[in-house]
Amino acid sequence: MGEEQAAWAAVPGAAEQARSLLAAAWSCMVTADGGREEFVGAHAVADDGRVLLHVPEDSALLAAAICAPRGEPSAVLEFTDVAPVPVRNRIRARLWMAGWFVPSDEHLVFQPTRVVLRRPTGAVVVDLDEFAAANPDPLAGAEAGLLTHLADAHPDAVERLTRLVEPESLHAATRVRPLAVDRHGLTLRIERTRAHGDVRLAFHAPADDVARLTERMHVLLAQAAASCPRTLQRQRADGDG
Repeated sequence: MGEEQAAWAAVPGAAEQARSLLAAAWSCMVTADGGREEFVGAHAVADDGRVLLHVPEDSALLAAAICAPRGEPSAVLEFTDVAPVPVRNRIRARLWMAGWFVPSDEHLVFQPTRVVLRRPTGAVVVDLDEFAAANPDPLAGAEAGLLTHLADAHPDAVERLTRLVEPESLHAATRVRPLAVDRHGLTLRIERTRAHGDVRLAFHAPADDVARLTERMHVLLAQAAASCPRTLQRQRADGDG
């Protein structure tokens, strides 16, 4: 099963996923002029995807940005997408942006020249025009709270949703947790004793806000209720047999 997803499952494109990761990230790792420094809660994102980084006036990064030749790549920014729900292998994706900083009045403006998104399925170079034009997923900012609430307050609902998963994908499963949610669908992490894999449950229509997401989840749960009641507990028994 592994990383395979059903052919019908809609997923966000690379540019949208990169912008969503950027919008939700809280920290930024910067490598420049031979140094490496992490900035927490210090960046914002412009509409076109440029990163606005607030740094102290005595920052070595600020001095390096001022001295760097204009237009030459002078830094690499790294953002990490970590699953908000505790699961095995919590890093869902990484985003690298190479480019240069332009000093501004109150911050450094980072102009990317190369954007690379690494997902479990591999790395992809994101087209710069597509990256600039893409919008982050409308649920990106709320995803962490939504997933932790689902995992902590509604574990029974997560287990019911496994009725929508192919039986072979649940073989020897020990735990199923919500891994990701976006306007296109919900991803479940299926863990086994020494392995894990992900399954995508697509929504019947995009969920562009939390209210629509609630309706889409109710549809999935209704579909699960109408499906064969082969729950995770049954699969645990099968896997142990």
